[in-house]
Amino acid sequence: MTLAASYAEFATREARGTSPAYERLSLAVSRDDELLALLATLPPHKRQPNLLFGVVRLLGGPVHDPVAFREFTVANWPAVEAELHTRATQTNEPGRCAVLLPVLAALPQPLALLEVGASAGLCLYPDRYAYRYGEHALGADGPVLDCAVTGTAPPTRLPEVVWRAGLDLHPLDVTDPADVDWLDALIWPEHEHRRARLRAAAAVAAAEPPLLVRGDLVDDLPALAARAPAGATLVVFHTSVLYLVPPRRREAFTELVRGLPGHWISNEAAEVLAHDALPEPPGETLHNVLALDGRPLAWTRSHGQAMTWFG
Repeated sequence: MTLAASYAEFATREARGTSPAYERLSLAVSRDDELLALLATLPPHKRQPNLLFGVVRLLGGPVHDPVAFREFTVANWPAVEAELHTRATQTNEPGRCAVLLPVLAALPQPLALLEVGASAGLCLYPDRYAYRYGEHALGADGPVLDCAVTGTAPPTRLPEVVWRAGLDLHPLDVTDPADVDWLDALIWPEHEHRRARLRAAAAVAAAEPPLLVRGDLVDDLPALAARAPAGATLVVFHTSVLYLVPPRRREAFTELVRGLPGHWISNEAAEVLAHDALPEPPGETLHNVLALDGRPLAWTRSHGQAMTWFG
């Protein structure tokens, strides 16, 4: 896929219906030869729309008007380029816990959670948040995570978590305001509810910071998994992470994680982690496939706002 096509696809599959500003920006970039030429000088994994738009927001640039965005980006390209080289898309959306919860609550308790691509670790606290599945509410403390669920009954209990750890190439410190500001910049501009939710979830995590280890998802996973306490069900999970991993490395990871004790929860796009005989997704917007130990269970939206159960 060409760079122009990837920005056009981001506009139609991910941003449409979710972020009008990013839909406009993505379409504008897909038609802008000068911006595409600048982006083409970067390594392939540094060209994504989310990363570019987040860096411009972090630098104080405009993202609601494509013309102003273009002028700022071209005029400040050295600064934008430097940030693109050093930053990574580390969206840490606690709302994703809402689609993980039905699986986590059904596993043998207590749980030892290990997230691959953990960012600042905000998804390691599913037991500390409150949830709203339509009329069904669960949990009393922390930020409220809303999720529209069809095809299954909402969960009726929170998981019991006795150990939580994360693995990331560039872990973020939830107690560092600069790291939280970067997470804020990655939130799409219209999503004030997500911005407030991020700050509330960061306060929950900062009160008891998680164990975050800098490392590779293949080379360093076994050693971290071995630190999980005996008597707890190890759950290795990840969401919207493997698209950043080269295919061969992805295969090595899936082979490795299948051999670990406990369970494996994946929540990735269908083209990133293949499954046999999936039903049609509910709509044209991008959906992830939620799976337990390689068995697909549901279509989910990328920020945890909806899930359609078919497992």
